[in-house]
Amino acid sequence: MQIGLLSQGVPHSRHSELRTDGKNGLTDGIIAVKMPTMISRLLQKPKQSILLLGPRGTGKSTWIHHHFKDAVIYDLLSTSEALRLSRDPSALYRELESGHVGRWVVIDEVQKVPALLDEVHRLIENHGRRFVLSGSSARKLRRGGTNLLAGRAIVTQMFPFVSAELADDLSFPRMLTNGSLPMAVLGDDPASYLMTYAETYLQEEIRAEALTRNIGHFSRFLEIAARQNGQVTNVAGIARDAAVSRQTVQNYFSVLVDTLIGYWIEPWKLKRRTKQIQHPKFFLFDPGVARALSGRIAYPVAHEERGPLLETLLLNEIRCFLSYAKRPYKIYFWRNYDGIEVDLLCETTEGFVAAEFKASERWDKRFSRGLQRMRTELGPRLVTCYGVYLGERAALWDDVQVLPVRDFLKRLWDGDVLK
Repeated sequence: MQIGLLSQGVPHSRHSELRTDGKNGLTDGIIAVKMPTMISRLLQKPKQSILLLGPRGTGKSTWIHHHFKDAVIYDLLSTSEALRLSRDPSALYRELESGHVGRWVVIDEVQKVPALLDEVHRLIENHGRRFVLSGSSARKLRRGGTNLLAGRAIVTQMFPFVSAELADDLSFPRMLTNGSLPMAVLGDDPASYLMTYAETYLQEEIRAEALTRNIGHFSRFLEIAARQNGQVTNVAGIARDAAVSRQTVQNYFSVLVDTLIGYWIEPWKLKRRTKQIQHPKFFLFDPGVARALSGRIAYPVAHEERGPLLETLLLNEIRCFLSYAKRPYKIYFWRNYDGIEVDLLCETTEGFVAAEFKASERWDKRFSRGLQRMRTELGPRLVTCYGVYLGERAALWDDVQVLPVRDFLKRLWDGDVLK
């Protein structure tokens, strides 16, 4: 089986292969990766209509153009096209009711004209038309009470490159520094690209869509929130530092979630009452974007950045795996007020998986304290524990499987971690 190919990037002279064994149902065989024109993507071509959501720059349009070369395309990034259809959404129905039969229909940046979803609904229901609806923001779709097609289009996410896609181009130091957006991986100047990305997000996603009235306050909040990426979120503290109200900060976080730039991870609550952290953590979707929004992209990664960046990288790989493999598990963290914590706790059909991520070249026994606590609380037979670090050797520490980052991610994408 051949998976999707991404034609995006700068000239690249290497030939390489991605070898996978198909355990997770995503890939199998040997997939040739011939640069400069191809890097394989794991997201498969759908058989029914989809709503493809993902942050800007993750490769949605390129993936669509590869898989749907003969599709009828409505590009709402075109101002004239967006205006035409916003004035008369039913024009879509008239144009497709009897024309272009059998061809897929692509509507790019569908959030710009949410009313089109009613017409899409009718076309699917009455004529069996198949659509790819792409967007970089769900905010207008959700806030407008818009018809979300009542399950007639599968909501699908597009992520930045992950380790299983990069293969021989995989470099964890580069991923911690610049993230894994396609142009940050393949471009000549990732720092400049990411700075432009951050500015574009503010200008096109926030100002153009009128998601907040005060772009200056939002910009100040965004830098503070990015500097606290991966930490337990103190909304009151961020409000004080950004000189805005607590409610405003909560609204700003909602903007980040709805525009797919970030997400919350809730704390796991043990059944018995213990003193444990109750506040969630907020993560940006990519380490490079986090560094750009925090104003750190021009500098080498500081020691205090490494931990949150590694956690960001690994959690986004996990979220991508769960999405692409269609495993609807929720991920949590756990931490008590003594500082004992577990970075990942996930309940699967075969029990719990707990993991601690450390940006260290050496594993220390004290790193396992939170994992051992989970085994005590949930039962040792029910919890599989992983320690993931930047060292080079795998080891077993008191029933904790300690793995280098590369080994852990290979097991993840082979389907051996979250079964």
